[in-house]
Amino acid sequence: MSTVLITGSAGLIGSESVNFFAQKGFNIVGIDNDMRAVFFGESASTKWNRQVLQEKHQNRYQHYDIDIRDCKAIESLFQEYSSDISLIIHTAAQPSHDWAAKDPHTDFTVNANGTLVLLEATRKYCPNAVFIFTSTNKVYGDTPNYLPLIELENRWEINPNHEYVEGIDESMSIDNSKHSLFGASKVAADILVQEYGKYFDMKTVSFRGGCLTGPNHSGAQLHGFLAYLMKCAISGDKYTIFGYKGKQVRDNIHSYDLVNAFYHFYQNPRCGEVYNIGGSRYSNCSMLEAISICENYTGKKLQYSYSDKNRSGDHIWYISNVNKFKNHYPEWQYKYNVQDILGDIYQAQSTRTHQQTVCI
Repeated sequence: MSTVLITGSAGLIGSESVNFFAQKGFNIVGIDNDMRAVFFGESASTKWNRQVLQEKHQNRYQHYDIDIRDCKAIESLFQEYSSDISLIIHTAAQPSHDWAAKDPHTDFTVNANGTLVLLEATRKYCPNAVFIFTSTNKVYGDTPNYLPLIELENRWEINPNHEYVEGIDESMSIDNSKHSLFGASKVAADILVQEYGKYFDMKTVSFRGGCLTGPNHSGAQLHGFLAYLMKCAISGDKYTIFGYKGKQVRDNIHSYDLVNAFYHFYQNPRCGEVYNIGGSRYSNCSMLEAISICENYTGKKLQYSYSDKNRSGDHIWYISNVNKFKNHYPEWQYKYNVQDILGDIYQAQSTRTHQQTVCI
């Protein structure tokens, strides 16, 4: 049976990929050294999820505590499994543009250099494997903020006559904008993934994600919008809205729907492809709208404060146009809208909170 190598395997998209492909009968090689705890503190650690995966898929899942920047260790692992690897899903990253400004060297080496290490190992040891990279909409920088936006009661919206009314597609330029250092490091990785596909004829793809979310997200203030929001709604911890009157809009895609898109690409891959992927018009919300949904699930008011200072380079309105991917893979479709997503997160977090309370 084929093997899938997954980086960031205990994280949101990585763990969803483990569950998805294990159910399909694949063997899984997982790489995760819990850097999320380094980035965001122990409360954001993914150790709990690693333990779940090891118990659930003990016959199919093999875990390696390796830093993706460690070229020698990565190449040794690829060499060991070279004859079996048919798919690499690269989700490991430093994911916060706020954190990147605190430590640009770590951000860039994890996001850019780590991706290069993985691409080169793939080229050397399993060049026919499919390489899937979880990129980000931050590669477009703050260009979306210059679109003609209209302020509504609870959200910002784009002018209904604009070409991007269905969402932003891959035609938007990634040049001449403020990306944040995180965005810049992900641009470098994104271009590398494209180049290995186009230059070496490898089956590579960059999925430029909107707001990736789901029940396995270890949400923190600096990353994991919906998961962290629901965590505060359940616990009563105070939440802070940063700028744009709380009307900033994100399209939200459930981790299952994203990994299912990965699977469709894997079955019929292309070389050096790029797709915008997110909740699109099917699944999106503003901050204020998300707060309202969380309050409905928890039955209590969220305690939050407002700061006029928005995060540098943050998007006011971003909705992905996924038509290119749907045209290439017409059988793929969404399973979860934003209501479903927040309900799933609520159930998962409530269960984990209860289990932790019982253990105490």
